[in-house]
Amino acid sequence: MADSVADMFAVYAQSFDNSDPLNGLVLGERPAPVAPSGWTTVSVKAASLNHHDIWSLRGVGLREEALPMILGCDAAGLDEDGNEVVVHAVVNDPGWTGDQTLDPRRSILSERHQGTFADQVIVPKANVIAKPASLSFAEAACLPTAWLTAYRMLFTRGELKAGDTVLVQGAGGGVATACITLARAAGLRVWVTSRDVAKGNRALELGAHEVFESGARLPGKVDAVMETVGKATWSHSIRALRPGGTIVISGTTSGADLSDAELSRIFFLQLRVVGSTMGTTAEIGALVNLLDATGARPVIDRVLPMEQADLGFAAMAAGDVFGKIVFTR
Repeated sequence: MADSVADMFAVYAQSFDNSDPLNGLVLGERPAPVAPSGWTTVSVKAASLNHHDIWSLRGVGLREEALPMILGCDAAGLDEDGNEVVVHAVVNDPGWTGDQTLDPRRSILSERHQGTFADQVIVPKANVIAKPASLSFAEAACLPTAWLTAYRMLFTRGELKAGDTVLVQGAGGGVATACITLARAAGLRVWVTSRDVAKGNRALELGAHEVFESGARLPGKVDAVMETVGKATWSHSIRALRPGGTIVISGTTSGADLSDAELSRIFFLQLRVVGSTMGTTAEIGALVNLLDATGARPVIDRVLPMEQADLGFAAMAAGDVFGKIVFTR
């Protein structure tokens, strides 16, 4: 705690700026949270940065009346009994049952509820999951958003299995690097595109079988494409698919406005366009089991003390990232 009046260190959005999102970022003190009935307090040991945090600073998905808002979706830390835990970021309506990602009233931490870039975070008790001993706090903090998103994209929504060929658009982001690692661990043939030679080489080190220039003609058609880029790669993704293939989309980092959605190709080749968002607590369990069984681990770009979170935000805003940026306490 920062002082006797129960303040704590936090990284939060004070205002929005679409052109320069870091203008609204503040590193300072906020009131420590008090958990209501059915919720619990987690002392944060590590938390990972996501593109969602940059979008929040632009005012996307975050209402001005909710400011100031502590940012961060993902965390690993200690629960009230001292157990090592991972925080699941999806907060559901209390009455919701079934697939947690389909709840129309769901949100994720840092949208309606204060986020994880702080000394403490409060979450519903059902959102606290035991951290596997095989993972460090920094590694575990990568799982709830990027790595869970990648797992659901590949295996739940993409329905991929060993021997299938998958194209991952872009080599550097947290979801993309998770897709590469998990796909290779699960026995898929993994192709990757990258505009950056160094990032392409690192993708090969992670297990990609081949890396191609962005937009390049591929040596064959793929069973599925993992699409997080959007506008800049959409046409290439659609054209890369075999008849009946699947494009799974979980983000649009280059923008969502398409000049040509390739609708004729989609219906003629009977392609499947599938959205994917986050994942469930059951999928986190399956993800952890896959990591334990294969020895695959989250790819961490850098680890910074939370007091230097602004450096991590600047790196992500500039695209200078390969894997996950993690903040520690």
